[in-house]
Amino acid sequence: MKVADIFSDFTNLLYPAVCVACGSVLVTQEKYICLSCIFKLPRTNFHHDKDNPMEQLFWGRLNIQAAAALYYFEKGSKSRKILHHIKYLGNKQLAEYIGVLYGSELARSGHFSETDLLVPVPLHHSREVKRGYNQSEWFARGLAKGLGKKLYPDILVRYIGTDSQINKSRTERWENVENCFMVRDPDRIENKHVLLVDDVVTTGATLESCAMAIMHKPGIRLSIITMAYA
Repeated sequence: MKVADIFSDFTNLLYPAVCVACGSVLVTQEKYICLSCIFKLPRTNFHHDKDNPMEQLFWGRLNIQAAAALYYFEKGSKSRKILHHIKYLGNKQLAEYIGVLYGSELARSGHFSETDLLVPVPLHHSREVKRGYNQSEWFARGLAKGLGKKLYPDILVRYIGTDSQINKSRTERWENVENCFMVRDPDRIENKHVLLVDDVVTTGATLESCAMAIMHKPGIRLSIITMAYA
């Protein structure tokens, strides 16, 4: 055995990797989430249903081609634990891993195959510097790999910092993010089918504000994917 393999095995013996959802020790071939939790997590399966609840959320607000979320974001659920690890405990690789799994599934099923490129919902520069990364971008990275599509992480810019959306009403959420986003180098997305990616959708206010900035450009078609649906 190589010295590195021996050291890795010794480290794993002392500090075994555990599932972020349930805390059980991961076995060989498992990564971040145990197989049991992967199958038991509260999936929405929205991508199988036209006019699903997430698409209905934007009826009368946005002209979108399709919308889907991977998990339900429920109080006390394992999916909520996963989002907590991603958003607040620095586990950006977990977001990418989930994105690859979901993107690969979508690619096999043919859903969202007509999209041309992925655009993550950006954080304001000050918040991204404080956190060290944008969780939506890392999820979008994984999705792009799984779907075999291009990722444009710098095309959408959040040029106005805002307060947290937590505990705000639907109206307050929209007012908080209205006109906060702009498209940089719009020629790159002209006449493209854009897949807009975020971490969690609640009222859809942030996604709507992003979409309004994007859809001002000629020939744009838009679809939306998030990690979770609250």
